[in-house]
Amino acid sequence: MTTFLKTDRDGAILTLTMNQPATRNALTGNTAVEEFVQVCEAIRLDTSIRCVIVTGEGPVFCSGGNVKDMQRFFTQDLLPDVIREEYRNGIQRLPRALYNLDVPVIAAVNGPAIGAGLDLTCMCDIRIASENATFAESFVKVGIVPGDGGAWLLPRAVGMSKASEMAFTGEALTAQEALACGLVSRVVAPEALMESARALARKITANPGAVLRMTKRLLREGERSSLESLLEISAGYQAIAHKTAAHKEAVMSFVEKRAPRFED
Repeated sequence: MTTFLKTDRDGAILTLTMNQPATRNALTGNTAVEEFVQVCEAIRLDTSIRCVIVTGEGPVFCSGGNVKDMQRFFTQDLLPDVIREEYRNGIQRLPRALYNLDVPVIAAVNGPAIGAGLDLTCMCDIRIASENATFAESFVKVGIVPGDGGAWLLPRAVGMSKASEMAFTGEALTAQEALACGLVSRVVAPEALMESARALARKITANPGAVLRMTKRLLREGERSSLESLLEISAGYQAIAHKTAAHKEAVMSFVEKRAPRFED
C-alpha cells in the first residue's frame, strides 16, 4: 500500500501532504490515521519543528471516509460494539493526535474538504483555502453521524448555528462562504496556496519554538476551561517563559535595537 503522508522539511517548517489522490485522500481503509498519529508523536518530540502545514495531493484536499469501504458495515456480520471499538481505535485517534499537537498547524486546503476531511481542517489552528476549495459536513448525506469529533470541532470553528446548518443539510460551502463565516482566514488563487501557507509559516517560525508551543497550549486550554483556571496556567507558563534564553534574547535585541536571533 502506498504511503499516505509525504513529508517535506524546510528548516523549522514541516509540510505533510496527503498523497493518495486516487482515493481523493480518504482517511479510512488505509494507513492514514496510523501515519498521522506517528508523525504527530515525532513532531511532539522534535522541538526544532515550529510549524506544520497539512495539504493534499491532487484536486481534492480530503474526501473523509472511504464510502466504498463502508459497504462492509452491512455486507459483513459486524456487531455495533465491534464498530464502536473500530472508531475508538481508528479515526478517533486522529483528532486526539492532531488537535492536541503543541506545534501550530496550518491547513492549506487545495480542494474539497468533505466529511472527516472538513473535520481534519478543524483540527488545525489556521485554515487557508484555495479558490477551488469547498467544505461540507456531509455525514448525513451518507446516513451516518460525525464519528471523528466533528460535532465538537466544527461549532468551535464557525459557531453553533452555522455548524448546525452545515451538519443538518450536508451542503457544501464555497471558499468565499467559508471565509465569510470564519471557517478559513483567507482565500487565495490555487497557484498561490502553498506559498501563502509557507509565508505564514515563516512568520510563525520566526518566533521562539518553546513559547509557540506554550501559546498554542493556552489557546487550547482556553476553549474548555474557566478564566480563573486559564489565568493560573498562564501564570505558570509565564514564569517558565521569563527564564528562557529566547525571552532574554528578545528583550536584549529590543534594547540593543537589532533583530533577535532565536535558537531553541
